Amino acid sequence: MSSSDTDILMRLAAFERVRLLSRMHDHLTQKELRSGFEFNNHRVPLVNPQRGIFKPRSMHYLLSIRTVFPRPGGRVWYDDQREVHRQIFEGDDAIDYAFMGNDPNAADNQWLRAAYENRIPVIYFLGIAPGRYQAIVPVYVADWDAKALKARIVFGDQDQQELVAPQDVQARRYALRTVKQRLHQASFREAVISAYRGRCSLSGLPEKRLLDAAHIIPDANEQLGQPVVPNGLPLSKIHHAAFDAYLIGIDPDYRVHVSDRLLEQHDGKMLEALKLLDGGKVHLPRRSEDNPDRDRLALRFELFNKAA
Repeated sequence: MSSSDTDILMRLAAFERVRLLSRMHDHLTQKELRSGFEFNNHRVPLVNPQRGIFKPRSMHYLLSIRTVFPRPGGRVWYDDQREVHRQIFEGDDAIDYAFMGNDPNAADNQWLRAAYENRIPVIYFLGIAPGRYQAIVPVYVADWDAKALKARIVFGDQDQQELVAPQDVQARRYALRTVKQRLHQASFREAVISAYRGRCSLSGLPEKRLLDAAHIIPDANEQLGQPVVPNGLPLSKIHHAAFDAYLIGIDPDYRVHVSDRLLEQHDGKMLEALKLLDGGKVHLPRRSEDNPDRDRLALRFELFNKAA
């Protein structure tokens, strides 16, 4: 088997591993990334923990790039740490990825160049919070600029079986919109759940994997539906469903109201647990500035009362 064929098979194995991890976890941490992937009974790393551009020794081309989300007060090493989210939300069809250092001939930057020249699909581990990543597969290096010390990254169709770089602007824009939606959801969820220390604001359930970030005002509302913590509540799956169906309401004083429809039913422990919430108060986040916005709650509570 040629080195080119081996590279392709290894790349496909890496992509499949990353997709499996992404289905199992809302976001990936160093713990998941350290596990790497298996190929021919050997473990192959997915990333270099110390660097953002990674090519395994056993592969001919670049495998992954990574953008670290900086910790509050932490040092920002590269421009893309600050800019990538803004570019995704405000951009048109591509984003910038900063070179490692100032030497375009450095090995890492030459790996980017080779991926550009050969249209190699790679994995992008996009930081959404300190130590947490969304895996985007595949992405492509669409340009390589030695003077600007940057590469241009475009996103591929994540549902397409054939790994082919998008050939026109419309395809690139569609792929970027998909990534934007994922980033919006992931960033909002991470911010809301972290603000409440990983607990459901109604039940106190402490298992993050069973929690959603519920919008108080839906994001379709351009004025009040922004993905900000005061417009969110961490809710378990059942509480989120009840909140969205207006079977549970929360007034501007953070008091919980259970609809008569549920209160009048008598059928099982889960229903009784929901009914016990009536008259209680939501668990609030650790910082008062993250508290649910009272004006948004008032608007939402009006809808709850109308649905009763």
